[in-house]
Amino acid sequence: MKALLTAVWAITATILLGASSCLAEAPATFRVKMETTKGTFYIDVNRKWSPHGADRFYELVNSGFYDQCAFFRVIDGFMAQVGINGDPETQAKWRDKTFKDDPVAKSNLRGYVTFAKTGAPDSRTTQFYINFKDNRRLDALGFAPFGYISPEGMRVVDALYNGYGEGAPVGNGPSQGRLQLEGNDYLKREFPRLDYIKKATVVKK
Repeated sequence: MKALLTAVWAITATILLGASSCLAEAPATFRVKMETTKGTFYIDVNRKWSPHGADRFYELVNSGFYDQCAFFRVIDGFMAQVGINGDPETQAKWRDKTFKDDPVAKSNLRGYVTFAKTGAPDSRTTQFYINFKDNRRLDALGFAPFGYISPEGMRVVDALYNGYGEGAPVGNGPSQGRLQLEGNDYLKREFPRLDYIKKATVVKK
């Protein structure tokens, strides 16, 4: 009986920990094609830079999670953020699937791609951002880049609509809370000029 209870607890603990304990290993390097409403760019991922981040990104892209995701927080001269699924049911399945932090091996310079996180340790989930400029001050806060976009690709990123600015309640942009609950219907209705990832795919270099 004791052995059975131990096994049940181990299974329960794994479920409660979410994806953080069971990420499949991504290739050492891989490329993701991002087809957006402003054009196509590519993210070149290097697993050495952020192993857990690369693994989660690989998993999410292959699952189709980023298809039809909006760039809901685009701040001129800072960064563009994306990664809340437009379907509330899909988003709910991933919202609490945190994964472990990685040491910062690359700096948050222009063109580098990094998972967003809260102030708490091991709080990354699905959201990532693209640096518009040198944001190396984020390095000390534990934001570990996992990929890079070429200067040519950054011309597409630079064109993403940034007119709504910072999100609510600080600014007039979309509320992450409402986006989580209402999905893309909320964005289409109240923030119609936002740009989207139409499709994200792992492709050969």
